[in-house]
Amino acid sequence: MIEILVLYYSRYGATSEMAQRIARGIEEIEGCQARIRTVPSVSTVCEKVENTIPDKGAVYASHDDLRECAGLVLGSPTRFGNMAAPLKYFIDSTSKLWLDGSLQGKPAAVFTSTASLHGGQETTLISMMLPLLHHGMLLLGLPYTETELLTTDSGGTPYGPSHTAGMENNRPLSEAEKRLCRAMGRRIAETARALQSP
Repeated sequence: MIEILVLYYSRYGATSEMAQRIARGIEEIEGCQARIRTVPSVSTVCEKVENTIPDKGAVYASHDDLRECAGLVLGSPTRFGNMAAPLKYFIDSTSKLWLDGSLQGKPAAVFTSTASLHGGQETTLISMMLPLLHHGMLLLGLPYTETELLTTDSGGTPYGPSHTAGMENNRPLSEAEKRLCRAMGRRIAETARALQSP
């Protein structure tokens, strides 16, 4: 079974829902399954101590999750056009994986959620791509054969799926956003499976 890691941070739930939709797309591809993981919040004054297993939601990610995956989909809400600090904190801890090349040659993709349509979706996606490039991963986006990219008036970019959550963070995923998430899941699973074929 080819396992794709869907790793995300979510504050209000939209990014978490996107992760679930991407995982659904992954599992539509024969021989592929999703491993969903999250990261804990960080404190602004000191390192925050969390239980090793959260009270609810996805399990916290470990470096072994990255080492064992055949592909990675990384997601974060935007923070001033950048990935959120908790996800960046976790990524910054992966130097050992960079040194031993654990992620080199694996396919990767990114996704995000913002309060407003012009809230930094594409720059946030690019901010998540940069460390993946340093790890030697093979970045995938969404091609315009996904026709929702041509018609959506909510989220969706060629850099990866996105969602516009609204100023109260309560807008549900649109049908186009849901389809683009599933398409990204299928695309990375198909790529990982092709890369592992003899």
